[in-house]
Amino acid sequence: MNKAFVYYHNPRCSKSREGLLILEKSKNNFKIKLYLTENIAFNELKQIVNKLNIKPIDLVRKKEKVIKDNKINLDSMSDKEILETLIAHPILIERPILISEDKAIIGRPPELIKSML
Repeated sequence: MNKAFVYYHNPRCSKSREGLLILEKSKNNFKIKLYLTENIAFNELKQIVNKLNIKPIDLVRKKEKVIKDNKINLDSMSDKEILETLIAHPILIERPILISEDKAIIGRPPELIKSML
């Protein structure tokens, strides 16, 4: 039986597009979440972090321009504040992310996605 997945996708990201191709070839059921334009709820993001088994800081793209532009100081933030920052600036969320019922993986490199299929 095929699992159902949610794929957090940024069409402008080459790694995200590569991961999507892997997913499409797998013939698994999945739905795409365009997280830059579709809102992510706090609890949804918290669940993703839990399924990834990482700290919220590990989901942050630390080299994004928005951090410097908005003078975001990640070092002084609590986990909750980091999640709130990711919701306010979804461009900071590491991508792509593939989520199943019980686990998740960051598709960097995209081949990692195969390990969940």
